[in-house]
Amino acid sequence: MTLTKRKLLAGLATLPLALSAKGLAAQGVTTVVATTGMIADAARQVGGDLVEVRGLMGPGVDPHSYRQTRSDIVAMARADVVLWHGLYLEAQMEEFLQDLGERGTTTAVAEGLPRDLLLAHDDYDDKFDPHVWMVPDLWTHVVENVRDALSAVRPDSAEVFAANAAAHLAELDELATYAAGILASVPEESRVLVTAHDAFNYFGQAYGFEVMGIQGISTESEAGLRRIADLVDILVDRRIGAVFVESSVSDRNIRALIEGAAAKGHEVVIGGELFSDAMGEPGTYVGTYVGMIDHNATTIAGALGGDVPRDGMKGLLNG
Repeated sequence: MTLTKRKLLAGLATLPLALSAKGLAAQGVTTVVATTGMIADAARQVGGDLVEVRGLMGPGVDPHSYRQTRSDIVAMARADVVLWHGLYLEAQMEEFLQDLGERGTTTAVAEGLPRDLLLAHDDYDDKFDPHVWMVPDLWTHVVENVRDALSAVRPDSAEVFAANAAAHLAELDELATYAAGILASVPEESRVLVTAHDAFNYFGQAYGFEVMGIQGISTESEAGLRRIADLVDILVDRRIGAVFVESSVSDRNIRALIEGAAAKGHEVVIGGELFSDAMGEPGTYVGTYVGMIDHNATTIAGALGGDVPRDGMKGLLNG
Protein backbone atom coordinates (compact mmCIF):
# COMPACT_ATOMS: atom_id res chain seq x y z
CA MET A 1 0.00 0.00 0.00
CA THR A 2 1.30 3.45 -0.84
CA LEU A 3 2.11 5.97 1.85
CA THR A 4 -0.73 8.19 0.62
CA LYS A 5 -3.28 5.41 1.08
CA ARG A 6 -1.91 4.60 4.53
CA LYS A 7 -2.22 8.23 5.59
CA LEU A 8 -5.76 8.38 4.23
CA LEU A 9 -6.78 5.22 6.06
CA ALA A 10 -5.20 6.41 9.30
CA GLY A 11 -6.90 9.77 9.03
CA LEU A 12 -10.40 8.45 8.48
CA ALA A 13 -11.02 8.15 12.21
CA THR A 14 -11.17 11.94 12.39
CA LEU A 15 -13.81 12.33 9.66
CA PRO A 16 -17.24 13.54 10.75
CA LEU A 17 -19.81 10.81 11.23
CA ALA A 18 -21.95 12.43 8.53
CA LEU A 19 -19.44 11.24 5.94
CA SER A 20 -19.97 7.68 7.02
CA ALA A 21 -22.67 5.17 6.21
CA LYS A 22 -22.03 3.89 9.73
CA GLY A 23 -24.35 6.56 11.05
CA LEU A 24 -27.18 4.26 9.99
CA ALA A 25 -26.12 1.73 12.62
CA ALA A 26 -27.56 4.00 15.29
CA GLN A 27 -30.97 3.44 13.65
CA GLY A 28 -30.64 -0.33 13.88
CA VAL A 29 -29.17 -0.85 10.41
CA THR A 30 -25.84 -2.61 9.91
CA THR A 31 -23.78 -1.04 7.14
CA VAL A 32 -22.11 -3.42 4.71
CA VAL A 33 -19.67 -2.70 1.89
CA ALA A 34 -19.15 -5.50 -0.62
CA THR A 35 -16.60 -5.44 -3.40
CA THR A 36 -18.52 -7.29 -6.13
CA GLY A 37 -22.16 -7.20 -7.11
CA MET A 38 -22.52 -10.92 -6.45
CA ILE A 39 -21.36 -10.53 -2.84
CA ALA A 40 -23.54 -7.45 -2.38
CA ASP A 41 -26.56 -9.46 -3.55
CA ALA A 42 -25.75 -12.26 -1.08
CA ALA A 43 -25.52 -9.69 1.73
CA ARG A 44 -28.92 -8.23 0.79
CA GLN A 45 -30.52 -11.67 0.60
CA VAL A 46 -29.15 -12.72 3.98
CA GLY A 47 -29.34 -9.36 5.77
CA GLY A 48 -32.74 -8.24 4.54
CA ASP A 49 -34.01 -5.06 6.18
CA LEU A 50 -31.33 -5.20 8.86
CA VAL A 51 -28.53 -4.19 6.50
CA GLU A 52 -27.67 -1.31 4.22
CA VAL A 53 -25.43 -2.65 1.46
CA ARG A 54 -23.12 -0.75 -0.85
CA GLY A 55 -21.49 -2.63 -3.72
CA LEU A 56 -18.29 -1.08 -5.03
CA MET A 57 -18.20 -2.70 -8.47
CA GLY A 58 -21.26 -2.15 -10.63
CA PRO A 59 -22.39 -3.59 -13.97
CA GLY A 60 -19.63 -3.98 -16.54
CA VAL A 61 -16.84 -3.43 -14.00
CA ASP A 62 -13.87 -5.80 -14.12
CA PRO A 63 -12.82 -6.77 -10.56
CA HIS A 64 -9.43 -8.06 -11.68
CA SER A 65 -8.24 -4.56 -12.51
CA TYR A 66 -10.42 -2.45 -10.21
CA ARG A 67 -8.64 0.01 -7.93
CA GLN A 68 -10.33 1.54 -4.92
CA THR A 69 -11.26 5.23 -5.06
CA ARG A 70 -11.06 7.66 -2.17
CA SER A 71 -14.82 7.33 -1.62
CA ASP A 72 -14.43 3.54 -1.56
CA ILE A 73 -11.76 3.82 1.11
CA VAL A 74 -13.97 6.07 3.23
CA ALA A 75 -16.94 3.73 2.85
CA MET A 76 -14.95 0.61 3.73
CA ALA A 77 -13.19 2.17 6.71
CA ARG A 78 -16.50 3.38 8.16
CA ALA A 79 -18.64 0.30 7.42
CA ASP A 80 -19.69 -2.16 10.10
CA VAL A 81 -18.80 -5.05 7.78
CA VAL A 82 -16.62 -5.26 4.66
CA LEU A 83 -17.13 -8.34 2.49
CA TRP A 84 -14.66 -9.13 -0.24
CA HIS A 85 -14.16 -12.17 -2.42
CA GLY A 86 -10.51 -13.14 -2.02
CA LEU A 87 -8.79 -15.86 -4.08
CA TYR A 88 -6.86 -12.99 -5.68
CA LEU A 89 -9.94 -11.70 -7.52
CA GLU A 90 -9.48 -8.13 -6.26
CA ALA A 91 -5.79 -8.25 -7.09
CA GLN A 92 -5.29 -4.47 -7.18
CA MET A 93 -7.09 -3.99 -3.84
CA GLU A 94 -5.79 -6.98 -1.89
CA GLU A 95 -3.05 -5.20 0.05
CA PHE A 96 -5.44 -2.47 1.14
CA LEU A 97 -8.14 -4.97 2.15
CA GLN A 98 -5.69 -7.01 4.19
CA ASP A 99 -4.45 -3.86 5.92
CA LEU A 100 -8.04 -2.79 6.60
CA GLY A 101 -8.72 -6.20 8.10
CA GLU A 102 -6.28 -5.40 10.89
CA ARG A 103 -8.40 -2.41 11.86
CA GLY A 104 -11.98 -3.63 11.50
CA THR A 105 -14.40 -6.34 10.48
CA THR A 106 -13.57 -7.67 7.03
CA THR A 107 -14.21 -11.12 5.60
CA ALA A 108 -12.90 -12.67 2.39
CA VAL A 109 -16.00 -14.76 1.79
CA ALA A 110 -14.57 -17.14 -0.83
CA GLU A 111 -11.26 -17.83 0.91
CA GLY A 112 -12.89 -20.38 3.20
CA LEU A 113 -14.09 -22.69 0.44
CA PRO A 114 -12.74 -26.25 0.76
CA ARG A 115 -9.53 -26.41 -1.25
CA ASP A 116 -10.56 -29.65 -2.92
CA LEU A 117 -13.40 -27.75 -4.63
CA LEU A 118 -11.11 -25.10 -6.11
CA LEU A 119 -9.34 -25.13 -9.46
CA ALA A 120 -5.75 -24.01 -9.93
CA HIS A 121 -5.07 -20.53 -11.29
CA ASP A 122 -3.59 -20.59 -14.79
CA ASP A 123 -1.27 -17.65 -14.16
CA TYR A 124 -0.13 -18.09 -10.53
CA ASP A 125 1.15 -21.35 -9.05
CA ASP A 126 0.06 -20.50 -5.51
CA LYS A 127 -3.41 -19.13 -6.37
CA PHE A 128 -6.83 -20.53 -7.25
CA ASP A 129 -9.34 -19.65 -9.96
CA PRO A 130 -11.64 -17.16 -8.19
CA HIS A 131 -14.75 -17.55 -10.41
CA VAL A 132 -16.66 -19.81 -8.02
CA TRP A 133 -19.91 -17.86 -8.46
CA MET A 134 -20.42 -19.52 -11.86
CA VAL A 135 -21.81 -22.63 -10.11
CA PRO A 136 -24.66 -22.25 -7.59
CA ASP A 137 -23.50 -25.28 -5.59
CA LEU A 138 -20.17 -23.53 -4.97
CA TRP A 139 -21.79 -20.17 -4.29
CA THR A 140 -23.73 -21.67 -1.40
CA HIS A 141 -20.47 -21.73 0.59
CA VAL A 142 -20.11 -17.99 0.05
CA VAL A 143 -23.69 -17.32 1.15
CA GLU A 144 -23.04 -19.30 4.34
CA ASN A 145 -19.88 -17.27 4.97
CA VAL A 146 -21.82 -14.04 4.48
CA ARG A 147 -24.40 -15.29 6.99
CA ASP A 148 -21.68 -16.05 9.50
CA ALA A 149 -19.96 -12.69 8.99
CA LEU A 150 -23.18 -10.76 9.60
CA SER A 151 -24.03 -12.92 12.61
CA ALA A 152 -20.62 -12.26 14.14
CA VAL A 153 -21.19 -8.51 13.99
CA ARG A 154 -24.84 -8.70 15.01
CA PRO A 155 -25.34 -11.86 17.10
CA ASP A 156 -28.76 -10.75 18.35
CA SER A 157 -30.02 -11.09 14.76
CA ALA A 158 -28.33 -14.42 14.00
CA GLU A 159 -31.64 -16.29 13.83
CA VAL A 160 -32.98 -13.83 11.26
CA PHE A 161 -29.84 -14.13 9.16
CA ALA A 162 -30.01 -17.93 9.39
CA ALA A 163 -33.64 -17.98 8.23
CA ASN A 164 -32.94 -15.58 5.35
CA ALA A 165 -29.90 -17.59 4.31
CA ALA A 166 -31.88 -20.85 4.38
CA ALA A 167 -34.53 -19.35 2.08
CA HIS A 168 -31.88 -18.08 -0.34
CA LEU A 169 -30.02 -21.40 -0.29
CA ALA A 170 -33.26 -23.15 -1.25
CA GLU A 171 -33.53 -20.76 -4.21
CA LEU A 172 -29.95 -21.57 -5.19
CA ASP A 173 -30.78 -25.27 -5.06
CA GLU A 174 -33.67 -24.66 -7.46
CA LEU A 175 -31.31 -22.65 -9.70
CA ALA A 176 -28.72 -25.44 -9.69
CA THR A 177 -31.34 -28.01 -10.70
CA TYR A 178 -32.63 -25.79 -13.50
CA ALA A 179 -29.15 -25.04 -14.88
CA ALA A 180 -28.10 -28.69 -14.81
CA GLY A 181 -31.28 -29.73 -16.61
CA ILE A 182 -31.15 -27.33 -19.53
CA LEU A 183 -27.38 -27.61 -19.99
CA ALA A 184 -27.67 -31.41 -20.14
CA SER A 185 -30.02 -30.93 -23.11
CA VAL A 186 -27.17 -29.48 -25.22
CA PRO A 187 -25.88 -32.17 -27.63
CA GLU A 188 -22.57 -33.52 -26.34
CA GLU A 189 -20.67 -32.56 -29.47
CA SER A 190 -21.86 -28.96 -29.04
CA ARG A 191 -20.75 -28.52 -25.44
CA VAL A 192 -17.93 -26.14 -26.28
CA LEU A 193 -17.98 -22.70 -24.67
CA VAL A 194 -15.73 -20.05 -26.24
CA THR A 195 -15.57 -16.77 -24.32
CA ALA A 196 -13.42 -13.67 -23.93
CA HIS A 197 -11.57 -14.89 -20.84
CA ASP A 198 -11.37 -18.00 -18.68
CA ALA A 199 -14.16 -17.16 -16.26
CA PHE A 200 -16.14 -20.35 -16.92
CA ASN A 201 -13.83 -23.17 -15.83
CA TYR A 202 -15.98 -24.09 -12.82
CA PHE A 203 -19.02 -23.96 -15.09
CA GLY A 204 -17.33 -26.32 -17.54
CA GLN A 205 -16.33 -28.76 -14.82
CA ALA A 206 -19.81 -28.78 -13.27
CA TYR A 207 -21.82 -29.16 -16.47
CA GLY A 208 -19.50 -31.09 -18.78
CA PHE A 209 -18.53 -28.29 -21.16
CA GLU A 210 -15.16 -27.74 -22.79
CA VAL A 211 -14.25 -24.14 -22.05
CA MET A 212 -11.93 -22.00 -24.16
CA GLY A 213 -11.12 -18.44 -23.18
CA ILE A 214 -9.09 -16.05 -25.30
CA GLN A 215 -7.53 -14.45 -22.24
CA GLY A 216 -6.50 -16.24 -19.07
CA ILE A 217 -8.36 -16.32 -15.77
CA SER A 218 -7.41 -12.69 -15.15
CA THR A 219 -8.38 -10.09 -17.73
CA GLU A 220 -4.97 -8.56 -17.03
CA SER A 221 -3.36 -11.33 -19.10
CA GLU A 222 -2.82 -10.50 -22.74
CA ALA A 223 -4.36 -12.43 -25.62
CA GLY A 224 -1.71 -12.91 -28.26
CA LEU A 225 -2.20 -13.25 -31.99
CA ARG A 226 -1.07 -16.88 -31.75
CA ARG A 227 -3.82 -17.68 -29.27
CA ILE A 228 -6.46 -16.09 -31.49
CA ALA A 229 -5.15 -17.91 -34.55
CA ASP A 230 -5.22 -21.24 -32.72
CA LEU A 231 -8.81 -20.66 -31.61
CA VAL A 232 -9.84 -19.74 -35.14
CA ASP A 233 -8.45 -23.07 -36.34
CA ILE A 234 -10.43 -24.88 -33.63
CA LEU A 235 -13.64 -23.09 -34.58
CA VAL A 236 -13.18 -24.03 -38.21
CA ASP A 237 -11.98 -27.60 -37.72
CA ARG A 238 -14.68 -28.50 -35.21
CA ARG A 239 -17.43 -26.49 -36.91
CA ILE A 240 -18.22 -24.53 -33.75
CA GLY A 241 -20.94 -22.07 -34.70
CA ALA A 242 -21.31 -19.77 -31.68
CA VAL A 243 -19.03 -17.83 -29.35
CA PHE A 244 -19.95 -15.55 -26.45
CA VAL A 245 -19.08 -12.00 -25.42
CA GLU A 246 -18.96 -10.88 -21.79
CA SER A 247 -20.52 -7.81 -20.19
CA SER A 248 -17.32 -6.82 -18.34
CA VAL A 249 -14.73 -7.61 -21.05
CA SER A 250 -14.12 -5.94 -24.41
CA ASP A 251 -15.59 -7.85 -27.36
CA ARG A 252 -12.63 -6.95 -29.60
CA ASN A 253 -10.97 -10.36 -29.41
CA ILE A 254 -14.23 -12.26 -29.88
CA ARG A 255 -14.94 -10.29 -33.04
CA ALA A 256 -11.42 -11.08 -34.24
CA LEU A 257 -12.29 -14.77 -33.89
CA ILE A 258 -15.45 -14.34 -35.91
CA GLU A 259 -13.62 -12.45 -38.65
CA GLY A 260 -10.81 -15.01 -38.71
CA ALA A 261 -13.25 -17.89 -39.08
CA ALA A 262 -15.15 -16.04 -41.82
CA ALA A 263 -11.89 -15.58 -43.74
CA LYS A 264 -11.61 -19.38 -43.77
CA GLY A 265 -15.17 -19.85 -44.97
CA HIS A 266 -16.77 -20.75 -41.62
CA GLU A 267 -19.59 -18.69 -40.15
CA VAL A 268 -19.54 -18.06 -36.40
CA VAL A 269 -22.17 -15.98 -34.63
CA ILE A 270 -22.28 -14.36 -31.21
CA GLY A 271 -24.42 -16.68 -29.11
CA GLY A 272 -25.17 -13.97 -26.61
CA GLU A 273 -23.67 -11.74 -23.95
CA LEU A 274 -22.81 -13.47 -20.68
CA PHE A 275 -22.34 -12.00 -17.24
CA SER A 276 -18.90 -13.12 -16.13
CA ASP A 277 -17.33 -10.87 -13.47
CA ALA A 278 -20.28 -8.55 -12.90
CA MET A 279 -24.07 -8.77 -12.83
CA GLY A 280 -26.66 -6.75 -14.74
CA GLU A 281 -28.16 -3.37 -13.92
CA PRO A 282 -29.38 -2.80 -10.34
CA GLY A 283 -33.12 -3.20 -9.94
CA THR A 284 -33.38 -5.74 -12.77
CA TYR A 285 -33.69 -9.51 -12.58
CA VAL A 286 -30.24 -9.99 -14.12
CA GLY A 287 -28.95 -7.57 -11.50
CA THR A 288 -29.36 -10.38 -8.96
CA TYR A 289 -27.22 -13.48 -8.59
CA VAL A 290 -30.10 -15.81 -9.44
CA GLY A 291 -30.99 -13.74 -12.51
CA MET A 292 -27.34 -13.61 -13.61
CA ILE A 293 -26.91 -17.39 -13.55
CA ASP A 294 -30.39 -18.02 -15.00
CA HIS A 295 -29.44 -15.73 -17.89
CA ASN A 296 -26.06 -17.36 -18.46
CA ALA A 297 -27.31 -20.94 -18.37
CA THR A 298 -30.35 -20.19 -20.53
CA THR A 299 -28.30 -18.20 -23.06
CA ILE A 300 -25.55 -20.81 -23.37
CA ALA A 301 -27.91 -23.77 -23.62
CA GLY A 302 -30.17 -22.03 -26.12
CA ALA A 303 -27.35 -20.88 -28.39
CA LEU A 304 -25.72 -24.32 -28.45
CA GLY A 305 -28.80 -26.31 -29.33
CA GLY A 306 -30.31 -27.13 -25.96
CA ASP A 307 -33.99 -27.15 -25.00
CA VAL A 308 -34.70 -24.03 -22.95
CA PRO A 309 -37.73 -21.98 -21.92
CA ARG A 310 -37.60 -18.66 -23.72
CA ASP A 311 -37.81 -16.57 -20.56
CA GLY A 312 -35.67 -18.69 -18.26
CA MET A 313 -36.28 -20.40 -14.94
CA LYS A 314 -38.62 -17.78 -13.50
CA GLY A 315 -40.04 -16.41 -16.76
CA LEU A 316 -38.28 -13.11 -16.07
CA LEU A 317 -35.68 -13.04 -18.86
CA ASN A 318 -36.27 -11.05 -22.06
CA GLY A 319 -38.90 -9.00 -20.30
